[in-house]
Amino acid sequence: MPWRRDIALRGCESTISFGGMTLADEITKPVIAAIQGHCIAGGLELAMACDIRVCTPDSRFGLAEVRWGVLPGGGGTQRLPRLVPVGCALEMILTGEAIDAARAERIGLVNRIVVADALLDTAFAIAERIAANGPLAVKAAKRAIQHGLDRSLAEGLALEGALQKRLLQTDDAEEGLRAFAERRRPAYATGAAPAPAQSSKI
Repeated sequence: MPWRRDIALRGCESTISFGGMTLADEITKPVIAAIQGHCIAGGLELAMACDIRVCTPDSRFGLAEVRWGVLPGGGGTQRLPRLVPVGCALEMILTGEAIDAARAERIGLVNRIVVADALLDTAFAIAERIAANGPLAVKAAKRAIQHGLDRSLAEGLALEGALQKRLLQTDDAEEGLRAFAERRRPAYATGAAPAPAQSSKI
């Protein structure tokens, strides 16, 4: 942090981005965090930049930056209140105290707790279930969720409708609906390009 303080004293922005990951809001592929042990400060900010989080029972989560006279500057003040109730986020950030895995799961910070031996297998199993779905649909659903959260319900529904319209024009949708009717697994063409449309891009 000392060199970041020097940058700030020169009047420049001091943004912490962890290689750009905590600033990116357009990562189209789902990102899963497998967490074991202490997930504090920048570690938690990186985990919160992921879409799904699984952890082991011994994991602890916290944003301790206020103890050192700074704030969680890698997205902590913005992502935590979007993931958990605002009161919980305020308590964690303003006290700088860590919480255990059980509380993290209760407030929605992590999706599930698994034993250490099953941690990576669980993360990969979730990834495989996602990867088995229509790739364009997964991408569009993630986009609808991410962008819909910052809009009114009416605007979010309009975005959802535009993305659905675009999806229905793709080879993926044709294959998925045919497979459903034929009671078989879809065989999606990897990286299939959507058909041209005037609505929002997927």
